[in-house]
Amino acid sequence: MKKGRWSLQSIIIIFVCIVVAVSLLITDLLISKRVALSVENAQAEKARNVARMVAHSPLVIEAMNGKRSEKEIQPFANEIREVTNVNFVVVMDMKGIRKSHPDINQVGKHFIGGDEGPVLKGKEHISYSKGTLGTSLRSFTPIKDPEGKQIGAVAVGISLDNVEKAVNKSRMGIYIGTLIGILIGVLGAIVLARYIKKILHGLEPFAIARLFEERSAMLQSVREGIVAVDQESRITLVNRAALRLFQKAGLSETPIGLNIEEYMPTTRLSKVLKTGKAELDEEQNLNGISIFVNRVPVVVGKKTVGAIATFRDKTEIQLLAEQLTGVRIYADALRAQAHEFMNKLHVILGMVHMGYYDKLVEFINDTVNHRQNEIGFVTGKIQDPVLAGFLIGKLSFARESGVELYVSCDHPLPQPEDSHITHELITIVGNLIDNAVEAVTNCSVKKIDVKFEYGDEILTIEVKDTGTGMSEDLQNKVFQKGFSTKGENRGLGLYLVFQAMEKLEGELIISSKSGKGTMFAVYLPYKAEGESF
Repeated sequence: MKKGRWSLQSIIIIFVCIVVAVSLLITDLLISKRVALSVENAQAEKARNVARMVAHSPLVIEAMNGKRSEKEIQPFANEIREVTNVNFVVVMDMKGIRKSHPDINQVGKHFIGGDEGPVLKGKEHISYSKGTLGTSLRSFTPIKDPEGKQIGAVAVGISLDNVEKAVNKSRMGIYIGTLIGILIGVLGAIVLARYIKKILHGLEPFAIARLFEERSAMLQSVREGIVAVDQESRITLVNRAALRLFQKAGLSETPIGLNIEEYMPTTRLSKVLKTGKAELDEEQNLNGISIFVNRVPVVVGKKTVGAIATFRDKTEIQLLAEQLTGVRIYADALRAQAHEFMNKLHVILGMVHMGYYDKLVEFINDTVNHRQNEIGFVTGKIQDPVLAGFLIGKLSFARESGVELYVSCDHPLPQPEDSHITHELITIVGNLIDNAVEAVTNCSVKKIDVKFEYGDEILTIEVKDTGTGMSEDLQNKVFQKGFSTKGENRGLGLYLVFQAMEKLEGELIISSKSGKGTMFAVYLPYKAEGESF
């Protein structure tokens, strides 16, 4: 933990202790006074009951009427005092003269305190006063004969020290409860802090805040759009790249909290939430803008709690793909030509060593003429330089692979009005040729014919091989993404051909029989550059 930063456990313990202590202190202030008053009332009630018991005792009444000796009152009063644990029990006549007292020397003397007046007038009452035994709580009760005439009074006193002890004893229970409450609060705070830290993977609040800031900065810095939804399909997160795409598509700039299906009807995030299965490299239309999307569920503890979609404008990806395709085509062509050139150099070197000079001249002339004728034919018939260069590279690649590749075009193929078509053509022709090369690899006759025909704004491309052919069931599966008979991590070539066909609104026909080769016929709308209607 960094200096100046308290741990989550310390903060929770201190906070809980303060809350518990303050709560119990307020409770103590509110309850203690009531408890003290309740104890005092209980002591007063005790004194009153003792006074009434003595005042209604036959012995006391007869002694005050003269039917008994007044000396019997003293032992009786002392016995009651000891049994009830009060401070004093004093019996007095109507003049306030004591007939009993804990100190026998005080018997016969006037009652001290000055608070006996009301009881001598027949009124029962409670008072606090100081006498010979100190300050005490006193209960006064009149003594009456059987006819109801008052003949004296009883005063029962409980020392205020005893009252205070009783109050303190009651308060001690509150103090013990307060202490126990604080201890339980501390233990509860420790358990709570450890539980919270376990949920937070042991991270402190400042570490969580830093991670959140880093996560936010990371999400906002990536170029891919990111949208996250919760279990209810409500949008919970959108980064800046996604907002730019939404703005470009004419959507609201404040999607947080909205239902993803209402905000983006073409999304499939709700399906990902239900199925828990990811959807990768899918194309989606967003108000006329094509985007490539990856959708994955967010799973916590084997439960799907949300889903995330990352996406990017298809136009940007296509530009990058075109650049990469051009580099790859150029590299493939150079590699194939270099390999072919090295083979021919070996032939020339061998003929020189053997002295076949006449044959050497003939071989060189044939090679030069063949190369010139090949390049001249392709560049003369295919007016799109990108497509022409691509085909020349494929010719070298085929020769390197030991395959005879023939390109034919009865009439010149003009450049397309939209350069985007060239990219799709390269995808279609390149994958069909690659597929054909692989098809004839293990055949005795390794021959591929590629034919271009153009007319009435329709471009026809035929790629025919002498391979083993395909069954009808196989023909129905070859365009599925990931399907391949050549092993894992394959099956994308013909899938890309099918996607390119759909984009150009073209048509593709397969003609194949097992053991007799395969022909792919492609029909595409193709508007040449410079044509006007």
